[in-house]
Amino acid sequence: MAALNKKTVDDFNAAGRRVLVRCDFNVPLKDGKITDDTRIVAALPTINKLIGEGAKVILCSHLGKVKNGPNEGESLTPVVARLSEKLGKEVNFVSDYNVTGEAATAAVAAMKPGDVVLLQNTRFRGKEETKPQDAGEGFAKELADLADDYVCDAFGSAHRAHASVAVVTKYIRAKGGTCAVGYLMQKEIKFLGNAVENPVRPFVAILGGAKVADKLNVISNLIEKCDTVIIGGGMAYTFARAKGYEIGTSLVDDTKVDYCKEMIEKAAKLGKNLLLPVDAVITDHFPDPIDDPSIATEVVDIDKIPADKMGMDIGPKTRAIYEDAVKTAKTVVWNGPMGVFENPVLAAGTKAVAAALAATTATTIIGGGDSAAAVNQLGYADKMSHISTGGGASLEFLEGKELPGVYAADDKN
Repeated sequence: MAALNKKTVDDFNAAGRRVLVRCDFNVPLKDGKITDDTRIVAALPTINKLIGEGAKVILCSHLGKVKNGPNEGESLTPVVARLSEKLGKEVNFVSDYNVTGEAATAAVAAMKPGDVVLLQNTRFRGKEETKPQDAGEGFAKELADLADDYVCDAFGSAHRAHASVAVVTKYIRAKGGTCAVGYLMQKEIKFLGNAVENPVRPFVAILGGAKVADKLNVISNLIEKCDTVIIGGGMAYTFARAKGYEIGTSLVDDTKVDYCKEMIEKAAKLGKNLLLPVDAVITDHFPDPIDDPSIATEVVDIDKIPADKMGMDIGPKTRAIYEDAVKTAKTVVWNGPMGVFENPVLAAGTKAVAAALAATTATTIIGGGDSAAAVNQLGYADKMSHISTGGGASLEFLEGKELPGVYAADDKN
């Protein structure tokens, strides 16, 4: 899937047409203020292209999980001001919690070429958005009724077959409209696709994070594709258990120990390097609060963790091994921190990996989520080749799965 054989915003003329664009404006908020506008900035090239062409641009997005129904705390209100500022023009916000309906229809009817309308949080429609297979396709059809064409530029949501991501294309296509992907989607798929399908070698993947279960298929797929797979984070301790080590009270998924054994065997059989921690930074409890800098730590070999201690980060010997593996790489994909990086005392492993990636001339791809947050916080963002806007989507892509948001776009003729 490295080559994107899908229509893009460059493949149709949007002049005078109503174009519904699914963006990913799921930005972090604190006290109603946006703390990181990376996702808004990432959407601008597609929006500006359509404005410049004289399209009537109708934007939609989700924000948050919306577990307790529509509420002002998860409204897209904060996005409007920031988006207007970045575009240098007024964005007309339809604040109606129903998302579609009379207010949206009237706002779209009043649009002139080059105007921009933003609809309310798509998840305010609950299961109509997130589970259209159960709740019916009414919401998808209502969205399609507002527009002539559709562009998906929400890579962060592209792995979800939601009404506004995938199902809407059926109704746009039924009335002769074009369904395309935006520039952000193109960029994401170019970097991730080339990394997986056509990497410059040596190709190194660094996988961290807490849960083995989240990365099961990714580990298996990347052992086949990569020259070296590096494991860190909480899931490393399930691998340590698989090697027969005592791991104290460290995080472990007992149901995945056999799987980890299989992965160790698979790497050996294929002649791949599977690098696992050789030492760990341990504590006697999980920090509470998570960023408590006073937590006492010590460093032990991975097979010497006492029964009452837990591993919380990779140790200095492991850091050196992982740094060396990155130095010789030509392509590196990183997804997931090496330890509890929210805590300054337990962030050395994650910092070391980030610094090694910043120093290399290799193509470096950061797979969204916590890794992207770590790179941004440490000030290395401009040193990376590509920072993905979608953690879950990039993982599924690296697994080799087809993403609904991509699949749903029209094929190029």
